[in-house]
Amino acid sequence: MNANTNFRMPARRFTATAAATVLAAGPVVLAGAGSAHASADHGRASAVVLRTGLDVSLLNKTVNVPLAVSLNEVRAPRSSERTALTARLDGVDGGQPFSVLRADVASAKATVSASGAEASTNLTHARIHVPGLPLLSLIEVGQVTSKATCETGRKPVASATLLGGVTVLGKKVTLTVGGPTEVKVPGVGEVRIDFSKTRTTSRTAAASALELKVSVNPLKLNVADVEGTLTLGSVTCESPAAAPVSAPASASAPDIKPQGAPAGSGLAETGGASTTPFVVGGAVVLLAAGGAAVALGRRHRS
Repeated sequence: MNANTNFRMPARRFTATAAATVLAAGPVVLAGAGSAHASADHGRASAVVLRTGLDVSLLNKTVNVPLAVSLNEVRAPRSSERTALTARLDGVDGGQPFSVLRADVASAKATVSASGAEASTNLTHARIHVPGLPLLSLIEVGQVTSKATCETGRKPVASATLLGGVTVLGKKVTLTVGGPTEVKVPGVGEVRIDFSKTRTTSRTAAASALELKVSVNPLKLNVADVEGTLTLGSVTCESPAAAPVSAPASASAPDIKPQGAPAGSGLAETGGASTTPFVVGGAVVLLAAGGAAVALGRRHRS
């Protein structure tokens, strides 16, 4: 009696262990399907109050000085806001610092978050000068602002506004959206201005409050010949990339029918489902273990 009891316990333990192993294998396989990671991209934004791309030729073009200035240029997420009020350049005015821009307010801001990206500029009571015209402003503006907004799941928006008067080379002008304004002053130079240039795509937006194409050569004396471009209130943004949509981890795999099975037959008719292979596998192991236990028990009795 004792011998039979000692023999049957290992067989029962083996059967229970095998069944647990087979049933535990099912969740491991299913859990591997449909996993995905959300994107950490929060978008991008940039803003700059003033950017120049001018070539300055001094003293009958014996000296060429590129006038490349950026005032309050910010980029997010690395930086957020700047409010400097002047921009200067050295070496173009008899060795003295030359003031390109002065303003009462000059700010640029760029921010990003999970909900979107945004950039904006504000320039108030600004006066811009170029070499060769120490007493005459290239342009004076009351207030110009620009803004670009890229929200997640929405169409990007860009805009620029102008408040107050605008004076170019001493002449008051009226700017219009959609077409350039040309200002010519004999003996001084020419300036072409584009106001409120905007562009958008499905994920990006950009705006420039004012874009100037400049050609200045006072009295054609070649003392200071200035050619190039100048931009006020430039902003850009890019919305965050959409996170990939993932299937729920608990979703069951679709039923797969054997190849060549007759029409109308399948796993559904027998109550089969995606877990059927694991149940069948467990039953096979249990049956094999039981048969082994019975055979060994009979051999022991004999």
